[in-house]
Amino acid sequence: MRFTPFSLPSVSQADQAGQPASPSRSRVLWLSCVAHALHDGYTDMIYVLLPVWQADFGLSYGALAMLRGIYAGTMASLQLPAGRLANRLGSRATLALGTLLAASGYAVAGMSGSLLGLCVALAISGSGSSTQHPIASGAVSRTYGRNARGPLSIYNFSGDLGKSALPAAISLLVTLMPWRHALWMVSVLGCVVAAAIALFLPSIPRSKPVTEEPSTPRSSTAGRGFSLLFMIGVLDTGVRVGLLTFLPFLLKAKGVSPPMVGTALALVFIGGAAGKFACGWLGARMGVTGTVLVTEGGTAALIIAVMFCPLALAMVLLPLLGMMLNGTSTVLYGTVPELAPLENTERAFALFYTGTIASGAISPVLYGFLGDRIGIHGATFATALTALAIFPLAVALRSHLMPER
Repeated sequence: MRFTPFSLPSVSQADQAGQPASPSRSRVLWLSCVAHALHDGYTDMIYVLLPVWQADFGLSYGALAMLRGIYAGTMASLQLPAGRLANRLGSRATLALGTLLAASGYAVAGMSGSLLGLCVALAISGSGSSTQHPIASGAVSRTYGRNARGPLSIYNFSGDLGKSALPAAISLLVTLMPWRHALWMVSVLGCVVAAAIALFLPSIPRSKPVTEEPSTPRSSTAGRGFSLLFMIGVLDTGVRVGLLTFLPFLLKAKGVSPPMVGTALALVFIGGAAGKFACGWLGARMGVTGTVLVTEGGTAALIIAVMFCPLALAMVLLPLLGMMLNGTSTVLYGTVPELAPLENTERAFALFYTGTIASGAISPVLYGFLGDRIGIHGATFATALTALAIFPLAVALRSHLMPER
């Protein structure tokens, strides 16, 4: 029977009765957060390693782009197979094996002596990381049921912590030791996390079908609602990565020095982390549609403001811009279980993450070609228009959501 939004199970009868979260629920959340932080950190660690590999192997910029593309491509393309594997092996085993595989990929990279070896290593690591998003987010969703929006925002926020911590750690390690030894150290960290998942992550029960009347509006429109949510996620990701592609150039045009560009981006990322953390609860109180309209409208307004206002004011606005850019994603992820038209949450999350990751890879290229034709300001203005294009989709989505409290 098809999966419906009302079939998300709780871990225990006490949870179903509305009691405080059990230790099992807390373990699911925090181990999922640790997995998210590790895998997102592994993903962004590559940016630090690319200059090191260029110097050591004499790689061209095209080869460096290929390395990043291999990792992102394998991670995006294997999201759905990872969800199917979880149906066979269980969430705990699949997530532990995926984490071990991601760690092993970096260990192989530390032993590689050629571009081909790096390509194979990053394909291995990206394959392992493909398990994390659908399975960990699905585990949190199943465990907390209809109260999952807040925990999912914590889970989403943990990824930003990993993106900050692991690249910073590898930057320090490569100054203290050969880069191969540094990769082996972070690989050992991944093996430890994989062991912790295998030993301590509670078993997540599978969904039990819930019978509903075929004429129920939600049953008949869940697929359309999920499609709308998917489109919003793809466009939202496109806005975010498109703007971040052009933002350093916009700031340089305002007279920002290269070191200050890094500081400016840090302000955006700090605001983005805060936005992910806060907007999960904002969505629970304000409603999904209202929150999306506020964040996307705020994004469009702040993009235009940063384009045209003086440098000092632009720097002040950057953290708020980061909050608007990243805030929508938490609300969208928290809504996936409500609209999943498929037989389980893992597959729904896999579909959603496949779309957003692919959008993150393709959008900079499209906006880049646009920038070549109409200039950087015109292309940046196009990202603001894309944010506004989400408005009618968000309004259409309202009728497919559960009544918002």
